[in-house]
Amino acid sequence: MHWVFIAIFFSFGFVQLFKGSQRRGEYAPVVVSSNYIALSSSLALYLFLNDQWTFSPDIFKVGICIGITFITSMLIMTYALTVAGVAPVMTSFRLSMLVPVALSVWIWAEPITVLQLMGITLAIVALALMTHNKSSHHPLRGSKAFAIILVIFIIQGIGMTCMRWVHYAGLDPYRLNVLMIIGATAGTLGWIFVILRRQTFRAKDVYVGMGIGLYNTLALSIVLTALSVVPGTVYFPIVGCSVVLLDNLSAHFFWKEYLTRPAIAGVGLAVIAITLVM
Repeated sequence: MHWVFIAIFFSFGFVQLFKGSQRRGEYAPVVVSSNYIALSSSLALYLFLNDQWTFSPDIFKVGICIGITFITSMLIMTYALTVAGVAPVMTSFRLSMLVPVALSVWIWAEPITVLQLMGITLAIVALALMTHNKSSHHPLRGSKAFAIILVIFIIQGIGMTCMRWVHYAGLDPYRLNVLMIIGATAGTLGWIFVILRRQTFRAKDVYVGMGIGLYNTLALSIVLTALSVVPGTVYFPIVGCSVVLLDNLSAHFFWKEYLTRPAIAGVGLAVIAITLVM
């Protein structure tokens, strides 16, 4: 279980780095794309220098699938934040953990107990409460906005399920190789999107993304390590709830954001949910 707690810490740090980038007004698609290119490049150098330059069709298949879902989810979420409220977008993003939990039970027959089901149910309520806020400048309205929110839920959930797929595809010993392909795929597609958009950006956006990418290399390596030893029915509820819990506490004490009463209640439920799932 210690890998799960390490994964929580690094996943939380990744969220905070992106929040800081957003606060400084850096262009998100460039930051995201540069992050994946830096991740892929650093891993390519590491694998080459350590004589681990091994790639099979399965490594490419799994890596490309995850890379496509990762960059698609991030770009759609970035767009959704401009046309829908922050609360529904983030709630959808966080609740997408239900997809890998359900698919882990259905596809790979992972075990799940009554207490864990109760914990997951509480986690759903906790996440909804912790991502609730007052109406924003872009309230969720109409079928188009709803469809975007639904797409985020599905694609992000599929991406997390694919991360679990690495273990069941027998690629745990080659998880860094898979991660390199993930970064190369997501980074390439992201930069194609940026170029097609012809949006002006600064060199600073690239440098920030590269810095986050180096951190993300370690964070995702830890995630894959944790998923190689812990069932998805345990990992996703615990990490999903814990990261949002820490994010809310950070928002209140570090970012000086107002923490609503529903969010406070969500924090309390999240603690109970994590205890039950464990």
